[in-house]
Amino acid sequence: MDEPPFPKDRPRSFREYLSRLDELGDLREIEWEVDTAFEIGAVTRHSSEVCAPVPLFTNIRGHSGFRMAGAPLAYSSSAETRMARIAIALGLPPTTPGERIVEVLAAAMHREPIAPVVVDDAPCHEKVLVGDAADLTKLPNPLLHVGDGGPYINTIGIFVVASPDRKWTNWSVARAMLIDGKRMTGIVSASQHNNVIRRMWQQRGEPMPFALVQGPEPSAMFVGGMPLPDGVDEAGFLGGLFGEPMKTVRCKTVDLEVPADAELVIEGYLASDETWLEGPTGEYHGYLPNVRRQRPVYHVTAITHREEPILPVVCGGKPVDEDHTICGPGVAAVLLEELRRVDLPVMSAWVVPESACTLLAVRVSPDWAQRTGLTSTDLARRILDVCKAPNAAHAGWWISRLMVVDHDIDLTDMRDLLWAWSTRCHPVTGRVAVMDQPIPAGVVFYSDAERSAARGPVEVLDCLLPIGDKAPRSTAFSVNFPPDLQRRVLERLTD
Repeated sequence: MDEPPFPKDRPRSFREYLSRLDELGDLREIEWEVDTAFEIGAVTRHSSEVCAPVPLFTNIRGHSGFRMAGAPLAYSSSAETRMARIAIALGLPPTTPGERIVEVLAAAMHREPIAPVVVDDAPCHEKVLVGDAADLTKLPNPLLHVGDGGPYINTIGIFVVASPDRKWTNWSVARAMLIDGKRMTGIVSASQHNNVIRRMWQQRGEPMPFALVQGPEPSAMFVGGMPLPDGVDEAGFLGGLFGEPMKTVRCKTVDLEVPADAELVIEGYLASDETWLEGPTGEYHGYLPNVRRQRPVYHVTAITHREEPILPVVCGGKPVDEDHTICGPGVAAVLLEELRRVDLPVMSAWVVPESACTLLAVRVSPDWAQRTGLTSTDLARRILDVCKAPNAAHAGWWISRLMVVDHDIDLTDMRDLLWAWSTRCHPVTGRVAVMDQPIPAGVVFYSDAERSAARGPVEVLDCLLPIGDKAPRSTAFSVNFPPDLQRRVLERLTD
């Protein structure tokens, strides 16, 4: 496909982003008094599941001066443009389809990164709280799901950490649960970049400085969920994507820079060896686990924020929410580039949000057989091998099923995908179980042993039509009728 231009119309703050949504009728102010115990979670979860406008909570019991925005990057309330919020966050028209978003992200992976510029003053420093004043319990920490192990102070904010030599600064989305006024705990998974950097600090015998950024411009939240390669700075990637540097500001008590227009920043240090029981909480696959795990402890040294900050909140669970709209396109873009790098005849890729990001759909070109000399099943298996290879593992572990389809299938259209699977995938020869692969260990159908090892079987679905003389002829409007007749019909129908 053609090289996408630099997106130039991105919102430069979370507030500007919410104003854009309001202009589109995709924001609803919740004026009645809401409780942080389950009520914010219930409204947010319902909004995600029915694709309602973003609920903006302006009257939070016991927390005057704070506001919260629920499900801010989930599916849009417009049925015609479900990915509109992600498109707007990335500076694209709200009508941009999902496959085009993936292409824009994939193209940006080839651009030179542009480092952020550090400014002297920033909105996130309008209020500076240190010492006893930096009290996490003063913030509206929602208890989201019935069954959660505690209130979650962070669900979609980005953690900013840097290697000790400052050659690599990582932005990543990770949940965090409140312990008390000065501590919180959360996931620092073995393979995640924040843990790679943490090990560097542990080798020095020092705690790792961190900054938790809530409500930065939405592109920062998005890229925090994208599995970029080791050593790549998310701020530089966004600079390359937009063709201009991001603006950051230095923290008050740690040696880090954060997005300047953020709503709230929590600064401190991640302990080298201290842990606390975290969870459970609703997960991206749509279920509440029945286990708690020991997680590292964050110690807080400062809180800074804007006047009357707006904090984003996600109530994760049954698709589709931000776990799926953020991670899906980013994972698809990384895997698409891997497949193209080895010259496979792949036209596009899409991680299906409705599958909890466990199904990767790949569309191949009409000449796939001539270009590869492979059978359809061998091609599908080769695609899986690339996606599960070590250099793609940071993205490929999400996938428990791979679906390979013909060029006439719209990967973002659930009707098309169901049609392809139901009519083109043979119940026996079209399905291949590939054993001992990196897997999304949270998915409930895997056994305890498989989840513990993070390895198990992955299903490949060969949904390619027969070729040559055996190829059936589609009756679809877009392929069955001559192009001039299609144009004439559409012109007359829209008169």
